[in-house]
Amino acid sequence: MIKRDFTGHRLANFVTYNGVTYLSGQVPTTTEENITLQTEEVLAKIDELLEKADSCKENILSAQIWLKDMAQDFAAFNEIWEAWIGDNEPPARAAVEANMARPHVLVEIMVTAAVRF
Repeated sequence: MIKRDFTGHRLANFVTYNGVTYLSGQVPTTTEENITLQTEEVLAKIDELLEKADSCKENILSAQIWLKDMAQDFAAFNEIWEAWIGDNEPPARAAVEANMARPHVLVEIMVTAAVRF
């Protein structure tokens, strides 16, 4: 059975199938161009969606991260990411620089996680 969490016609917040949850890329709603604020907001959104999908950050299998400016924001992003992961074993991860769909967005994160059994 496929479970989808919809917010509109374009995409689902997440799709769960066969014990794995796939989150859509999460971006901040704040227009303040501050990597710390934007990353904290995106990670909080991920926590909420994982909970809704019956999962948690401890179950994240992989993460894809897009940053608008790697040279400027990568170190600060990693500091926040590492604090958020905490003592949990980290997931597989890739981080790249990318043009964003909206000019104020500095970070987008998409994760895949196992559901709780």
